[in-house]
Amino acid sequence: MASEELISSSDGPGYSRGMIKKATILTVIIFLALAFYWRGLNAPADKNGQEQIFLINQGATAEQIALDLKKDNLIKSAFYFEHLIKQSRQSVKAGKYFISPKLTTKEIVKILTMGDAISDERTIKIIEGWNIKDINNYLNKIMAADSFLNIARQKAKDLKFKIALDKELADGLPADATLEGFLFPDTYRIGNDAKVEDIINKMLANFNKKLTPAMRAEMARQKKTVYEIITMASIIEKEVRSQDDMKIVSGIFWDRIKNGQGLESCATLAYVLGVNKAQYSLEDTKINSPYNTYKYRGLPPGPIANPGLNAIMAAIYPALTSYNYFLSDPATGKTIFSKTLDEHNMNKARYLK
Repeated sequence: MASEELISSSDGPGYSRGMIKKATILTVIIFLALAFYWRGLNAPADKNGQEQIFLINQGATAEQIALDLKKDNLIKSAFYFEHLIKQSRQSVKAGKYFISPKLTTKEIVKILTMGDAISDERTIKIIEGWNIKDINNYLNKIMAADSFLNIARQKAKDLKFKIALDKELADGLPADATLEGFLFPDTYRIGNDAKVEDIINKMLANFNKKLTPAMRAEMARQKKTVYEIITMASIIEKEVRSQDDMKIVSGIFWDRIKNGQGLESCATLAYVLGVNKAQYSLEDTKINSPYNTYKYRGLPPGPIANPGLNAIMAAIYPALTSYNYFLSDPATGKTIFSKTLDEHNMNKARYLK
C-alpha cells in the first residue's frame, strides 16, 4: 500500500488530501483575483482625465449609455455599469451631464440616476434701482465684458429688437434717450447661450407688460409722459425703501416741480458723483450737471436707474401730505419726514451727525 492515504468515493476515483488542499487554495486565489478584478472595474477610468459633457438622449437604454461612457473613456467596463444600474433598480435620466473620468463608476451611476443634469437655462436677478452700469457689471460674469453696456447705452429709438419698446413709449422718448429706466428689475430665466439682445428683450417685454393700460391712462390724464414718470420713479427708487414712503416722497417731489422748486434729490447727486454719501457738501450741490437737481429745476434729462413696480406706481399715484422735506436715517434706513425747514434742519442735526 502507498504511504499517502487515499480517500475513496463510491462514484469515482480516490483523491489525496494534498490534491484537495491545492484545489481549495487555487479556488481561493481565483475568487480573490475575480473579486479584485471586479472591484477594479469601479475605479476611475482616468485619474488625470478632464471633465466633459456627456449627453443622454430621451429613451436611451442602459446598454447604449454604458457603451457610450466606455467609448468616451469615462468608465472601465460597460458590463459593470449595466450591473450597477440593475442593482440600483433606478433609471438613468435624460439630459446633459458634467462627467469626470476621475469619478468611480458608482459615483457616475449616482449622478445619472439622480438626474443632476446641466440646465439649459440659468437664473439672473436684476435688482430694483440698478442702473445700466450696475446691470452690466453683474452680467459681465456670464457674458462678454461690457457687451450689455454697449447696447444699453445706444439711443433707444435706433435699436432694432424683436420686442423693443412699444410704439407708444418709443414715440414719446427724447431723441437721445437710452434704455436706462426701462430695463425692468426682476428675476429672469435665460438660456445658457442667450445673447445680450435676448436679455434686453425680456426686460423690455416685462416693462411693457407691467405698465398696464390703467396706469398709462392715468399718466395721460395727468398729462405726464411715460418718460417723465420713469425718470421720477428712478429717483424715488434710489431715495427711499418702503412703498408708503415712496408715495409720500413722490407727492413731495411733484409738489416741488409744481411750485417751481428744485427737487434737491441726493440720489441725483450720487448719480452725478458716482458715490453715495449720508450728507452732501455745499460744493457737491454746485456741480455743473443737468442731473444735479440742486442746481437745475424740474426733472433731470432722464432716469438715473431702473425702478421697480412700487416706485413706478408711486410716481403715478403720489400721496398728498403736508410734508415738505425728508431724509433717511443712515443707521436704520428709516425715512424721517418733516413739514417745515426748521424741523428738517433739526432732523439733519439729529440723524446726520
